[in-house]
Amino acid sequence: MSVTVQAHRVRSPVSLSALARVGEVVLRAERATAVGVSVTLVSAARIAQLNAVHLGVRGPTDVIAFALDGAPGAGRLGDVYLAPSVARNQARRLRISVREELMRLVVHGILHVLGHDHPDDTSRLSSPMWRRQEALLRRAMAARS
Repeated sequence: MSVTVQAHRVRSPVSLSALARVGEVVLRAERATAVGVSVTLVSAARIAQLNAVHLGVRGPTDVIAFALDGAPGAGRLGDVYLAPSVARNQARRLRISVREELMRLVVHGILHVLGHDHPDDTSRLSSPMWRRQEALLRRAMAARS
């Protein structure tokens, strides 16, 4: 079970290895049986393109996750795309560190890959997925200390 993290033409304010460790905390906690997840950091323009093509939504978003349906033992569980520039803007608005927001987005994306979902309105902040996300984020942040 592993998480690979790469940056595609963007700089990450958080080390890629630290983001990978966050993802591994999630996979272990969720008892994921597939081999791994790929996390790619992309530009706002690239994530906007992915958003339009795959979800039919215009504009950039913070995270997009794709669960991969494949044969058992095929290896990968899914792909997650994050936009650090969008995360940076959200972090400013929420008055938190960009490190925390990027870690949260890794957790969020992997939970989506694992089949978790939440409402699209403001009630998502009290949804079971959101509560699980925040608990896993706290666990991952504590593991870094």
